[in-house]
Amino acid sequence: MTTNEFQVTGMTCGHCEMSIREEVAEVPGVDDIQVSAQTGKLVVTGSDSLDDAQILAAVAEAGYSAVRTV
Repeated sequence: MTTNEFQVTGMTCGHCEMSIREEVAEVPGVDDIQVSAQTGKLVVTGSDSLDDAQILAAVAEAGYSAVRTV
């Protein structure tokens, strides 16, 4: 089990969270997504190693920017 944490900028509401969740869910290997507009945190869990570049690209596709924090 792998967990990667990101700080996302630009999220302000539940719709923002939903947009990010939908895009990140399409990344291969992602099992669980927790995202909070209040804290700006995105936590992605997968059974195998996760590709940060794909996750960051998915966040960008949703219209936001992110950096890996942990």
